[in-house]
Amino acid sequence: MTKGNSTKITDELYQYMLAHNPPLDEIQRGLVATTYEKFPDVAGMQSAEEQGPLLAFLVRLTGARRIVEIGTFTGFSTLSMAQALPADGVLIACDVSQEWTAYGREAWKAAGVADRIDLRIAPALDTLRAMPSEEHVDMAYVDADKENQIAYWEELVPRMRPGGLIVTDNTLYHGTVLDESATGSAAGVRAFNEHVREDTRMDSVLLAISDGLTLSRKR
Repeated sequence: MTKGNSTKITDELYQYMLAHNPPLDEIQRGLVATTYEKFPDVAGMQSAEEQGPLLAFLVRLTGARRIVEIGTFTGFSTLSMAQALPADGVLIACDVSQEWTAYGREAWKAAGVADRIDLRIAPALDTLRAMPSEEHVDMAYVDADKENQIAYWEELVPRMRPGGLIVTDNTLYHGTVLDESATGSAAGVRAFNEHVREDTRMDSVLLAISDGLTLSRKR
């Protein structure tokens, strides 16, 4: 099988792409910079800059009013989605770190969207299992520990409304999904991708955006 036309994304082309996407606002840009300053060793966990406008676009496209986020880190993706929610929308943000999310709290307040964000500091599986079991979630964003991705998926799918969207990050995992002998996070992502492909409850596409992004729509 041959791949279609592809374009190598150089640093210059990446900057061109960013310049032709909706720009980050001052608060978003400040939060990105603060994350790299305060947590340089793990700042790569932050969603890529181009994913902020994409997530906001998907919130508006789906008309989402109730969002669940698994893995908040310092809150850039949370902020991007909350800004796109209607005033009465709610985003349940799941994370285990008070330290990381403290920076998000400051940014959300500065952006005037803190009242749309329900931050829950606890293991995400506990938070999900405590939620109502009926279909009520419009959109979910999953960017957390890869070994638990299938478990998160199985808690989310029954709670998604028909037409609801699950966005899962890092589904190419630096190319390690090609390694059948992979262990740890890489093995978790590989198993997750196979699980999603076989799930007849959802329509899914895996896209080469950043480190791989899978979009899944509830049938």
